[in-house]
Amino acid sequence: MREAGRPRLRRSVRGRPPREPGPLAWAVARVVVRTATAATRLVTGLLGTSPAAGRERISEDELRDLVAAATVLGPVERRIIDEVLVTGASLVREVMMPRTDVVFLSTALSTAQAERVVRAEPHTRYPVVDGTHDDVVGFVHLHDVLLRTDKDPRVTVGELAREVKRLPGSKRVLPALAEMRREGHHLAVVVDEYGGTAGIVTCEDLIEELVGEVHDGYDTPPEPTTAGLPTTVDGRLNLADFAERTGVNLPDGPYETVGGYVMAALGRLPVAGDEVSVTVAPAAPVEPVREAPAGWRLRVLALEGRRVARVTVAAARLPESRRETGLPTQSGRDRPAGPS
Repeated sequence: MREAGRPRLRRSVRGRPPREPGPLAWAVARVVVRTATAATRLVTGLLGTSPAAGRERISEDELRDLVAAATVLGPVERRIIDEVLVTGASLVREVMMPRTDVVFLSTALSTAQAERVVRAEPHTRYPVVDGTHDDVVGFVHLHDVLLRTDKDPRVTVGELAREVKRLPGSKRVLPALAEMRREGHHLAVVVDEYGGTAGIVTCEDLIEELVGEVHDGYDTPPEPTTAGLPTTVDGRLNLADFAERTGVNLPDGPYETVGGYVMAALGRLPVAGDEVSVTVAPAAPVEPVREAPAGWRLRVLALEGRRVARVTVAAARLPESRRETGLPTQSGRDRPAGPS
């Protein structure tokens, strides 16, 4: 089960059934980490240095150059190393579940009250707070609440809380995965630059960022996604995945999602029906068209609270009057047949 419960906006959507990170997910994590370690040892060996020294001295560009020059690597190994370098450089805050979507439990809750909450939610691990959401003191597992041998109703969630790991949102995905796996943590609280809780992230989130969606026999088939326009996307889709799916590159700014771009473009909180225009060039052609569009139009389709939940994307065409500008005004019958 995904403790974070966040839809994998990169590859799937909300509605996945509960499941623990299974043996396959952990096997994939081991392969990814070992591949990265082996790559480091290989290239540092080529330089004649120790792996520890190589990690301190070799930049990513130098590492790529050494991988490209290494004759002992086949095409498959090169592709794996390149993918690890690219996706492993993503930041934890880009793959976390945001705080607004996290289900927190208060330390003061009795186990009977907590049981009613966890039975209604699809998660296995719940952060425990003492006061505000920025005061996370630990987490409880589903089993801690539902499978307790001691049924004393006076026991509170705070007494059951386990130690929770914390990660800065600026930490990169691959080091974060290696650290969580080494320390045996399945879930971590993501802390922003001000020391507050930005969200939570799980090992499965990090693994799937590196290798793609990991499915098991309990997964429901993901909703089909189609490239091209018009289309409808989740407001939490990040900018890179939005460009990949729609062919439209949104300009960089103080936002990481489509919903954030819409809010920044409007300059206020959006409401259903709001529209914003995009005039940047497409990332890649996603459908054959006879003429280039004048831009693209993003329309807020639905909200969840104050957050943009669904956005429709369509090409915006030039008005007919402008489209005909520059065309010949004479018909073929009025033109001379040839030189006189």
